[in-house]
Amino acid sequence: MGQFRRHDEEAEGRGGGLNPSGPVGVALVGHGYAGRTFHAPLIGACAALDLRTVVTRRPGDAPGLNTVATLDEALADPAVDLVVLATPNALHAPQARAALEAGKAVVVDKPFTLTTAEARALIALAEARGLLLSVFHNRRWDADFLALQADIAAGRLGRIVSFESRFDRYRPEVRDRWRERDEPGGGLWYDLGPHLIDQALVLFGRPLGVSCDLAVLRPGGQAVDYAHAVLRYDGLRVILHADMVSPAHDVRFVVQGERAAWLKSGLDVQEDQLKAGLPVGGPGWGVDPRPAVRVDGAGGDRMPAPGPPGDYRAYYDGVARALRAGSPPPVTAAEGLAVMEVLEACLESARLRVEVRLA
Repeated sequence: MGQFRRHDEEAEGRGGGLNPSGPVGVALVGHGYAGRTFHAPLIGACAALDLRTVVTRRPGDAPGLNTVATLDEALADPAVDLVVLATPNALHAPQARAALEAGKAVVVDKPFTLTTAEARALIALAEARGLLLSVFHNRRWDADFLALQADIAAGRLGRIVSFESRFDRYRPEVRDRWRERDEPGGGLWYDLGPHLIDQALVLFGRPLGVSCDLAVLRPGGQAVDYAHAVLRYDGLRVILHADMVSPAHDVRFVVQGERAAWLKSGLDVQEDQLKAGLPVGGPGWGVDPRPAVRVDGAGGDRMPAPGPPGDYRAYYDGVARALRAGSPPPVTAAEGLAVMEVLEACLESARLRVEVRLA
């Protein structure tokens, strides 16, 4: 999206505005897994943000936090400048629209929306109102992804010819939750596909075309639990894979360059640290216990390829700076739309069983 105006310039006539001397007032909508595990502690770790309100129908699940039952109540609070949506995927677009129409900045958990049409409409509204709109693509700040970016930028791998990124899990039993039901926004591709796609776009940009296979492999499954996509670039193939039926689920990245390969096992530790309730940014935060291995193409030598610790705090720190200074957010709405364009093309490819061209 284009440059947005600072909130204090728009305060008059909408019942409130950004207090230039205090933290940004935040309303978190949804206190399920994403809201409770990721957003609430990360917002709380940002000194420039003040988590004023949590919208939840189960106030007992948010001890110590001010709670309201409806989005309308949060939007009516003039001290709320930023609305963070951590609700089921199908609610993202209508709730983001309501928040923007109320004059609030918005952060939407991934996926941005269910369709590219919804994403474009939100971008147009945010630009018309001069309001921040961003998507929570937090895995740009995984330790392994930061390390991989550094190695690619430094030329240690040479030109990348194939890139495989996987999020495999072993959850053979189907659970009764919205993410695993046959309903709009359910299934693994909407859940993990945005992570995989966003990282690929950060590294390589928009692909020329996509081929995708989506399936339900678990007995009794209702929603997609297997996804395999190939993104076609000139001189490069990107493979994105996720499933719920992999007992051996330790492969994360396999990157083949003309000079060296880059191999990584295991996921970033920050999600587990957040689930365990560890202090955000405390000792050992985001440190990768199993750094990647770089394999020299000429001699086959293997060497560790460590990088900086992962740090999801960078996302909300960037949002706070954007609201204060009017600078671009850490993930722009246009970048969120680009992810949706690939995600939607993959859905069409899987439906038609053909490659869908993007350029």
